[in-house]
Amino acid sequence: MSQADGLLLGIDIGGTKTAVIAGRAGPGGLRILGRRAFATEPSSRPWRQTLERAGKECRQLLADTRLAEPPVAAGVSCGGPLDSNAGLLLSPPNLPGWDRVPVAAELARALGCPAFLQNDANACALAEWRYGAGTGTRNMVFLTFGTGMGGGLILDGRLYEGTNDLGGEVGHVRLAEDGPEGYGKRGSFEGFSSGGGIANYARERARDELAAGRAVAFCPDPADLESITARTVGEAAEAGDALAAEILSVSGRWLGRGLSILIDILNPQRIVIGGIFVRCHRFLQPSMAGEIAREALPGAASVCEVVPARLGESIGDFAALSVAVDGMARRAPARYPDPPPAPSSAPAKGIT
Repeated sequence: MSQADGLLLGIDIGGTKTAVIAGRAGPGGLRILGRRAFATEPSSRPWRQTLERAGKECRQLLADTRLAEPPVAAGVSCGGPLDSNAGLLLSPPNLPGWDRVPVAAELARALGCPAFLQNDANACALAEWRYGAGTGTRNMVFLTFGTGMGGGLILDGRLYEGTNDLGGEVGHVRLAEDGPEGYGKRGSFEGFSSGGGIANYARERARDELAAGRAVAFCPDPADLESITARTVGEAAEAGDALAAEILSVSGRWLGRGLSILIDILNPQRIVIGGIFVRCHRFLQPSMAGEIAREALPGAASVCEVVPARLGESIGDFAALSVAVDGMARRAPARYPDPPPAPSSAPAKGIT
């Protein structure tokens, strides 16, 4: 049995919600055994209270699922910036007041096992590589394509974090001199290919159409402009609206432009894309593929698949647990005193 086999804990820290997950890793893969969640509320709850609550919820989860054995490791997934080697969070914008927080050390002491930290895009990359659409590859790129555009890189069979955990920040790459703003930069990859970018472009197109006296299915009135989201555009496209489908096709073309850069530089076997790409694949893929055919080196493009992520709504749970698996596989575990209290003998509620 490898060091990564056994009972694992995952902690997925978000700006509004924190989830704790129990899972078991082994030769057959990763099985999720249970999950609990609570509100993060960074503005009203100091970081120490949140981490104490996370430790308490982990112990309760073990008790609820009657998992009496000690965990072999814990993984933490959280938005950056952060220092993964030191296990520190470095003032994430969605967690005000979390400045140089020793997340890994605090949770390791609370849980009595090694704890490892990664940013959420890297954690998702690990999850899709080990258990999702990236299995079987040695060189893989994962893109979030959600509210923003984040990335995680698996290069030569391991996660590549970069010199200071900024490897894979593909959303900041400028694809055009002007265009929708994302990542604080107009014309950036995130500006063109993200939920926020699609919504901004859709507002521009809807405003022009309405000013010309033409009806817009996903925005019947100018008062509705600010309520446009990538989801409303996608739903309109699915319902047969030509303008919505065209907006997604434009986003797909810019997606292909950005992917071509990654294909030429990294020569990956597979690019796995989550979020909106999974839901709107049939509207994004044709123009994306056409742009890759025009822009990328033929030899590199011929060996690279671009596929939707496979883990769906469970990716956050798999991601946090995958950080634990990766940490145990890559680093010698440190020794931590003060193991957690033994689980209670409360009746089991069943394994979810």
